[in-house]
Amino acid sequence: MTDRNATAAKASNEDLRPLEGLSRPADAQERIAGAVRIILEALGENPEREGLHDTPQRVAKMYLEVFEGLYEDPRDHLKTQFSADQHHGAVIVKDIHFHSMCEHHLLPVHGKAHVAYLPAGGRLTGLSKLARVVEGFARRPQLQERLTDQVAQAMEDVLAPEAVLVVIEAEHMCMSMRGVRSPGSTTVTMIARGTWKHDHAARMEILSLLRS
Repeated sequence: MTDRNATAAKASNEDLRPLEGLSRPADAQERIAGAVRIILEALGENPEREGLHDTPQRVAKMYLEVFEGLYEDPRDHLKTQFSADQHHGAVIVKDIHFHSMCEHHLLPVHGKAHVAYLPAGGRLTGLSKLARVVEGFARRPQLQERLTDQVAQAMEDVLAPEAVLVVIEAEHMCMSMRGVRSPGSTTVTMIARGTWKHDHAARMEILSLLRS
């Protein structure tokens, strides 16, 4: 491996985001509030005026809420399983609404996730648990591509299904509010794993059910 390739590989590994949760700093709220105050001052605003006086604390509380997925491992939700019914057909949950934050600009991303899996050994999880997995990973500084991969990986890790399919459709405020300013544009990402990755006909059948 050349020095350039080794450097690139190291940078890639360091940029990976773990599926498990992080430890929340004890002084997180105070530090966020202080940073917001600095931003307001840098903009030329007066953080002491009536309308802004409590804004740093409000923003700090809001950030800790919308980023609460950083401090959990969403895979834990999938550990609630049952197999008594021995269902072996596809399980599909459509239109899981979520809100996230783009890590490039810290602006909102909102959309819908559609997830499907083909159980192995009759192993099933609660339908609401799939929605909680999406929400857990969404409540982090995110990229839509990463969110799609993480949801699929979590399902593979815990449920060990024969196949997984995840499709996410979302609008990014960093495209709607700034830059190209293209409100209403939608980004779609998809990942198929297991048998649905290689079986084109089966994958298209599941996709048609997701889109119906």
